Amino acid sequence: MSGIERAQCPASLLEAARGFAPMRTAVVNAGSDIIMESVRDCVEAGLIEPLLIGDPEDIRTSADKLGFDAERFTIDVSADEEDAALKGAAHAGAGRVEALLKGHVHTDVFMRAILDKRFSLRTGRRLSHIFHMSAPGHEKALFITDGALNTHPDLETRKAILLNAVDLAHALGLAKPHIALLSATEEPSAAIPSSVEAVELASWASENVSGAVVDGPLAFDIAVSAEAAQIKEVTAPVAGQADILMVPDIVSGNALFKMMVHFMGACAAGIVLGAKVPVLLTSRSDPPSARLASAALAVIVANRKA
Repeated sequence: MSGIERAQCPASLLEAARGFAPMRTAVVNAGSDIIMESVRDCVEAGLIEPLLIGDPEDIRTSADKLGFDAERFTIDVSADEEDAALKGAAHAGAGRVEALLKGHVHTDVFMRAILDKRFSLRTGRRLSHIFHMSAPGHEKALFITDGALNTHPDLETRKAILLNAVDLAHALGLAKPHIALLSATEEPSAAIPSSVEAVELASWASENVSGAVVDGPLAFDIAVSAEAAQIKEVTAPVAGQADILMVPDIVSGNALFKMMVHFMGACAAGIVLGAKVPVLLTSRSDPPSARLASAALAVIVANRKA
């Protein structure tokens, strides 16, 4: 969008990741200009040591444009994006890498390889995706989950998504994150299934999640704006204070994150939690700053667990 500044990786994430060793990271289908620029930035920031998977000629051509020496890193030849995804998952399953970074590959192809039972990357927890959104002029980051992986999660899946989100917030120093269960209304209505599901999830969380404040259903304006909450006379504990937005389905989450990127210049750090290793998952069209922020996020998460 014209007039929107290019997204910048938040300094707070880079600072929090500072001091840890670079993560050995498989870059799946690395041979494109934007992916190699992302790899260069992550290497220069001390976040990753890449294992580059893809067409060697494409990788070298893109790296040469940047004056980046890709030859000092291992290059694993792949025939196509599916082969690259399978090789990345195999490296992670065998412990040869500590993280996976989605390069120029479709999300369904990338995730299908990660879920392949041959590579033993499942941990028993449900995999879910979360965006860490930071926008110019807004001091506070906003998390959105799940706008990339679980399409229309049922109640049990949403419980797992919530727990993964709480873990990430804790890793980033939020002792008691405020989580808004989004819907189109604050009153449960059978005509709006997400509002009824939010009541059920909030009730479950009140008894099973001690490290967060969870409330819903809440409309977006009530979740993020104290002024809107006051005008509408909503006194919910999360009203105007949300750190994490739990969306009811992938469409609303995906649209919300892309609106923030394209209309607000937000940087979207994306990560999949619940697997054996952190999975850095952003849109193929996202700028290098999004992958840089995602790498910082992965380093923070991995070292908090360690």
